[in-house]
Amino acid sequence: MSIVLVGTSHKTAPVEVRERLAFAEPRLADALRELVDREIISEGMIVSTCNRVELIAATPNGFRQPDHALSRLHDFLKRFHDCDPATLQKHCYNLDGQAAIRHVFRVTSSLDSMVVGEPQITGQVKEAFQRAQEAAVVGHKLTRLMNRAFAVAKRVRNETGIGSSAVSISFVAVELARKVFEELKGSAVMLLGAGEMAELAAKHLLNYGANRLLIVNRTFENAAALAQEMNGQPVPSEEFEKVLPEADILICSTGAPNYLVHADHVRRALERRRNRPMLFVDISVPRNVDPAIGRLDNAFLFDVDDLESISEANRSMREREAMRAEEIIEAEAELFVRALAEGDLNAVIGAFHQHVSEIALLELERSRKRLGDLNEDQEQALRVMINSIVNKFTHPVIKQLRESEDGHSPYLSAWRDLYHREPRE
Repeated sequence: MSIVLVGTSHKTAPVEVRERLAFAEPRLADALRELVDREIISEGMIVSTCNRVELIAATPNGFRQPDHALSRLHDFLKRFHDCDPATLQKHCYNLDGQAAIRHVFRVTSSLDSMVVGEPQITGQVKEAFQRAQEAAVVGHKLTRLMNRAFAVAKRVRNETGIGSSAVSISFVAVELARKVFEELKGSAVMLLGAGEMAELAAKHLLNYGANRLLIVNRTFENAAALAQEMNGQPVPSEEFEKVLPEADILICSTGAPNYLVHADHVRRALERRRNRPMLFVDISVPRNVDPAIGRLDNAFLFDVDDLESISEANRSMREREAMRAEEIIEAEAELFVRALAEGDLNAVIGAFHQHVSEIALLELERSRKRLGDLNEDQEQALRVMINSIVNKFTHPVIKQLRESEDGHSPYLSAWRDLYHREPRE
């Protein structure tokens, strides 16, 4: 079996190239069926996300020209997207065999992602595989590869800490909130200002269980527009202190040059909340939340430097865990390649053993007249004897095949050519 892969990603191409090569959902099924020509490409799937476009394919049994298969994938991309060949040559990577298998394992395990350890890519690869199944363009080969890839991704996640800590500012805010509060379900988030990073943090908090969003902006119309977009509640800036006690989490991101949230504001809010804790995340530069708030009981304050240091520490930890994950993937890729070779070897051995058995049984039928009538016990004993002879005859050959170092040795190839049989997979 040969696995081939052609792709481009955030590491090799700018967004305008990735956009050009992306596959829209309505055209994906047609693209998959066009990709798999059954002659050079026997199975195929397409992974198309904002950060990567990859064609993963298998070649037919007995096909030994991966360069031709890679050229076929390039031709498909060029034709389907009406793309300049020079662009593909510049921005695409070409992989086959163990290198392609290793890459599939790395992508599925989120080691090739822009944020290493992010969980979304595994689901995206699973969805791509499902779309290929629905289009009836995957069979035993890619099914075997992808099932192993998903198992490897699960092993990486279970055996390393690659996805355990947030590495983006917005996700760090979520991580802090989950530490301060036992659960986010039912909590209220106040967004002060309209910074993009703060908006993203608020969205993540809502996704993790917060069910109320209060939006305060110097311009009420802007607050109302954002509230409509995010299903939140706009609050006039002059009512900020009045509404503050309702917020469990405040995320601040404005361009104001001074403090907008003072210790007295928070002290009065905590009194009205009966000292239920509050979390303040100040992403503003310069800071808009008075640092003195962090010294109040039940008030937890983090500014952008705190978030950056947590993010950097988490990133360093993930990099260490990624090294462990790479070791797992390398070992798994080698095992998978050996398993493929062993499967090929077993097919040849099975064909050889079956062929010898057929010869022996044919000779038995030719000798029926001379053997005369046999009772059931005699018939059974004769077949046991023939099976034993076949096993003794085939054993030295099978032993020699087993001692071949891989499934593509000249010795094995000669036996495959002798029997004119493709491996049964």
